[in-house]
Amino acid sequence: MDLKGKKVLITGGSAGIGKALLRELISHGVNDFAIIGRSQDKLDKLKKDFENINFILVQGDVSQLSDIERLVKEVDKQWGNLDLLINNAGVISTGSLQTISDVDIINQININLTGLILLTKKALPLLLKSEEAGLMNISSGLGYIAKPFYSVYAATKAGVKHFSEAMRRELVFENIHVMTVYPTATDTDMMITSKIENMDTAELVARKSIEGLLNKDIDVILGGKQRKKDIETNINRPLEMDKIAKERYESYRDKTEFHRAM
Repeated sequence: MDLKGKKVLITGGSAGIGKALLRELISHGVNDFAIIGRSQDKLDKLKKDFENINFILVQGDVSQLSDIERLVKEVDKQWGNLDLLINNAGVISTGSLQTISDVDIINQININLTGLILLTKKALPLLLKSEEAGLMNISSGLGYIAKPFYSVYAATKAGVKHFSEAMRRELVFENIHVMTVYPTATDTDMMITSKIENMDTAELVARKSIEGLLNKDIDVILGGKQRKKDIETNINRPLEMDKIAKERYESYRDKTEFHRAM
């Protein structure tokens, strides 16, 4: 895939992994970006940080259908087509299921999964106009291996995994490459309230993601050989992962006690 001249839409593209993806794509010759984010200040900063880039900036929330439709309408009005959709926006609220608020449960599902699905649906007519399109969904390592105290977040990210697989097979006769990215813990604002150390950088995730896109990979799994080994164990010998979770239970509880980025 030649990225020069591509028109790219990124959700949550004004910070964290989304902004790192923007930088990485710029280094590959992309000049046209549509970005949706909840913070107008962060969106305005993009124009200052990237003065020579053409932006469609929409302040909005992907959990709101009206905002999704407004975004797609603006992209259609200004571009008429779309080459790459990156569903990156996400939130997290951890803890035992009994302690996560009902509002946080609903919002995690709506932002991480429902909004992702609806935006993909609404943007598909524009992607189908592209001669060479891509759909990149950002899941999580927790979408493969669920851990205690991440029940809702892990469920949404597993949903992203299966949605991507279904869309890849549904679009098998279309010129749209569908891929999924599975980051480990990444050093972004989303992780400030966690107690996790030795995290990946957003730049690493972005670089690996775009490398995967250019290679037409369907999955980009961060975390090295050990993560892939753990995934294999989780699929084929899940009780072994249950045992590990039991041994690390107190550590998981400690690290997730105050982890919330909504």
